[in-house]
Order: sequence, then structure tokens, then C-alpha cells
Amino acid sequence: MRSFLPAADQKLVQIMDAALAETARKSGDWLVCRKGCTQCCFGPFAISQLDAVRLQKGLANLTKSHPQRAARVRERAKQAVALLAPNFPGDSKTGILDEGEDAEARFADFANSEPCPALDPTSGTCDLYSARPMTCRTFGPPVRSGPEDALGVCELCYHGASDQQIAQCEMVADPDNLEERLIAEVEKKTGKRGNTIVAYCLAE
Repeated sequence: MRSFLPAADQKLVQIMDAALAETARKSGDWLVCRKGCTQCCFGPFAISQLDAVRLQKGLANLTKSHPQRAARVRERAKQAVALLAPNFPGDSKTGILDEGEDAEARFADFANSEPCPALDPTSGTCDLYSARPMTCRTFGPPVRSGPEDALGVCELCYHGASDQQIAQCEMVADPDNLEERLIAEVEKKTGKRGNTIVAYCLAE
């Protein structure tokens, strides 16, 4: 199991959560993300090695406080890996995703109905919420992404808002690129490079 989590990761989490709180304040009822909404918890998504070590630390902490819940998370992760491995768009043994346009195209249509292993199917909540990846912390509000730096939102949010109103609620998540520096630090320390998915890092 990976064990190196930079001390500055806590600062990154605080920056991201503060940015989300400010966006939620500006968005009001347009941002409908609430406890129990699982729209963004289905279909694997790419996570960094920094996300992976944070999740693993979160799972280790859950093992100490709620060992049965942690065991269920691990079991769901193992079942997901077994299901996803045959068609995994990357190295099915390490869980590292392939890079490049072709790989991204294959990943876009990959297992879109598969639930995240951290999602408790009974409560509809995340068992590793405090350790969740950065994508989970930015999904929902207006965030710029992709090659065209387009402003995207969750399809459930901002109904009735104009493009201008949505733009005024934009979430500026990490203006100083702290995450990029921490990812490089983790990859150098652990010797693992490239993106993976939640199931693989929790099944280790």
C-alpha cells in the first residue's frame, strides 16, 4: 500500500473546500448537490496518485474506527477490479490508465454504470468522504476543464440560470497549481506514475 501523503495535501484540501463553499454561497439553490445524491458516483473516473494515497490513508483510518465498513469498501473494490480488469483501458494489473487521445476515448465509454466502491449502496453516502479525490470536490459547480477550458456543470445543477449567471458562480479550485506539485512529489516518492481509478487503489 502506498503510504506517502505530503503534509501540504491538507492545505490543498482546505483550499478546494473553501473554494467550493464560496461557490455554493454564490450559487444558492442552483447548486443542488446534497447528501444522498449519487449522480457523480457512477462510472469510474481518473484519479491521481495523490488522490490514491489520500484514499488509502482514509481507508486505513476507517479500518481503525469502523473496521466492518472498511472491510465492505475493500470487498466492493475487489469486486469492481475483477469486473473491470478484462476491458480496463490501461494496465489491468497495476490499474494505471493508458495515456493519449485513443486511451481517453476508450475510457470515456468505460463501465459508466459501475458504482464507486466508496459509495455505500444502502445509505447513498461516501464511506471515504473526507478523503475523496479532487474530482469529487469539484464536480457540480461551474469548473473549467478540457482542452478548450470550457465551463462545465453537473446536469442536475443550475437549471434556469443564464450562461452569465453560471459564469459568475465559477469555482476557481487551485489557482497556484499546488495539486500538480504534490502529484509530482508523490510520484517521485512512490515510484508510481500516471492516473488510476478508485477501485484499484482501494483493492490493494
